[in-house]
Amino acid sequence: MYIPFDMVNYIGFISSRFSGTDGVSLETEKWARVFEEEGFQCFYFAGELDRSPSQSHLVPAAHFQDPDIRFIFNAAFAHHANGVRKRQLTNKIYDLKEHLKDALYDFIAKFKIDLLIPENALTIPLNIPLGLAITEIISETGLPTIAHHHDFFWDRPQFKTNSVWDFLNMAFPPHLPTIRHVVINSSAANQLGLRTGISSMTIPNVMDFTHPPSPPDAYASDVREALGLDPDEHLILQPTRVVKRKGIEHAIELVSRLKKKALLVISHASGDEGHDYEQRVINYSRRMEVNTRFVSQIINHRRGTTPDGRKIYTLQDIYHHADFVTYPSTREGFGNAFLEAVYFRKPILVNHYSIYTFDIKPKGFSAVEIDGYVTDEAVQKACALLEDTRLREDMVETNYALGKKFYSYEVLRDKLMNLMV
Repeated sequence: MYIPFDMVNYIGFISSRFSGTDGVSLETEKWARVFEEEGFQCFYFAGELDRSPSQSHLVPAAHFQDPDIRFIFNAAFAHHANGVRKRQLTNKIYDLKEHLKDALYDFIAKFKIDLLIPENALTIPLNIPLGLAITEIISETGLPTIAHHHDFFWDRPQFKTNSVWDFLNMAFPPHLPTIRHVVINSSAANQLGLRTGISSMTIPNVMDFTHPPSPPDAYASDVREALGLDPDEHLILQPTRVVKRKGIEHAIELVSRLKKKALLVISHASGDEGHDYEQRVINYSRRMEVNTRFVSQIINHRRGTTPDGRKIYTLQDIYHHADFVTYPSTREGFGNAFLEAVYFRKPILVNHYSIYTFDIKPKGFSAVEIDGYVTDEAVQKACALLEDTRLREDMVETNYALGKKFYSYEVLRDKLMNLMV
């Protein structure tokens, strides 16, 4: 099914949250920028929004942290769930689905939406009523839809034990004739086809490689001091959340084995996956005698001031001052942090997660690579990159050229406009 390009003017993005620096919010912003440059108007429906109020429709129950939604999630994916759920839970799901569906109809009418783009809301069932509401809206209105899938529930072990298989099969994702499905890597396309029979287009995540990042300004000139670095200390940046699949133990081990004066900076908080792993990272850092700092309180997508008067920096501000980037994830939907390191011309350590191995590495990118554990070779290569300016520049310039070729806004624009033929 092709989207009627000449009939679409108003695009409605739908998700649980469009705010901050999570991958879905960032990629949505890039898609919206491309669409707006092509003359479309973009609007947003979510439970948390940092977009302009004139373009936004805020509905608290759309957020995965809404108390009622959390109750449903915890009951549906309880460890003791055996495929059977209580009638009261079903009724609660349906009640909230109707509430959200009414809100979606209001959103569509308010902004005259004629193309829907659910962003990961039809793949990860953090908000089951929202997924059901979107599915029914598409069925009832026939609105053309681009369902943008960043990752799928079957990739996450916590969703395998549940009492909502009927809802998962119905809406995560739905198989409807007016939906065009988009995934961000080739493995997702294969799995989606094998598991559901749904065909999809692959559109990778991108960065604006045509326009290199602006140099650091006066505001960000004190980043190293704010992070507590000494003048002769290396800044090793781990630009991720503190969750198990990010493999942060490998970054800690690398820094320990570098035998250099270095600070490991972790940019984001643990988020919605709990704090047990964060404590594990703290304990492991102490055991390995690595100076590790969690700085999510002073990093945001916009500059500002914390309640106690400290400056808030953007992630871009931090990247400018980083000497080396670690990205030892065991699993990723794509790998935004890898592209960010390439964009900011930083050397990077990367684990052989599957998407890197099959989609990214074959394009010729250069990195310090590990395959499940830190080797002597990886440590030696990282040391060489920190010490040898020419070696470092050769790596980052080669990577930047490849990023521009394969992961630029121009690539995104071509693929999106092909969807709109």
